[in-house]
Amino acid sequence: MKAYWIAALFAAPLAHAHITVAPASAPAGAYQTLVFKVGHGCDGSATTGITVSLPDGVTAKPMPKPGWTINLVDGKLAAPLRMHGKTITSAVREITWRGGPLPDAYYDEFTLQARLPDAPGRYVFKVGQQCEKGRVDWADDAASKTPAPVLEVTPAGMSMPMHHH
Repeated sequence: MKAYWIAALFAAPLAHAHITVAPASAPAGAYQTLVFKVGHGCDGSATTGITVSLPDGVTAKPMPKPGWTINLVDGKLAAPLRMHGKTITSAVREITWRGGPLPDAYYDEFTLQARLPDAPGRYVFKVGQQCEKGRVDWADDAASKTPAPVLEVTPAGMSMPMHHH
């Protein structure tokens, strides 16, 4: 009976696995490392690409990943941003990692450094998962079978103390 419960505990997360973002929340206006965790392929097929669409107000740059190439798509921002003393009107809007393949039996993480908006709120990152056979668009609300990763941007004063290097 004990072995059954242990097996059930390990199998449960795999059955409901989807693409998530960590951390789940971060302070407004911060530079934050965001990690998109890919828990499985597409109906058993290996993952060959991940495309992350950045929500309005978020700018980012990806971390290189051995065995994967990166493609960046720039676009016009909904509202200009001030960064490093300059006003910017366009920035990266989409980041795609291609490579692998990442077999369905394994998981992996795709990392980017983001500057978060000054406005608190829920920010939805739509993610396209390309596989050897098929694709999954993680772009729906949390109640669906294909929920998009969501980052809760909290007011800057509510953040945990940050350490400096």
